[in-house]
Amino acid sequence: VQLVESGGGLVQPGGSLRLSCAASGFTFSSYAMSWYRQAPGSERELVAAITSAGGGTNYAESVKGRFTISRDNALNTVYLRMNSLKSEDTAVYYCYVRRFARDYWGQGTQVTVSS
Repeated sequence: VQLVESGGGLVQPGGSLRLSCAASGFTFSSYAMSWYRQAPGSERELVAAITSAGGGTNYAESVKGRFTISRDNALNTVYLRMNSLKSEDTAVYYCYVRRFARDYWGQGTQVTVSS
């Protein structure tokens, strides 16, 4: 299993970014996928999750209405569109899948929201 995130960077408050996570090594379309984040000095927290076919999603209260998770099963990729970014969204963002009772994480991509 390999998860490779991309799309992070430095953005001003109010700006937008789209993160991507390219998955390989498993049947992507059969598994729910999630995005987590971890800010310095904080625990890793769930940001958003999406069901295997993409018909169901859930979000942390702090990002509802601003972030959108989606997936393209033909491309084995899950996305996180982030709008109206705030300084408190600054964190390393990780792609995650749980498969056969094991947790798999990507290497993370840094998102910094600052003027």
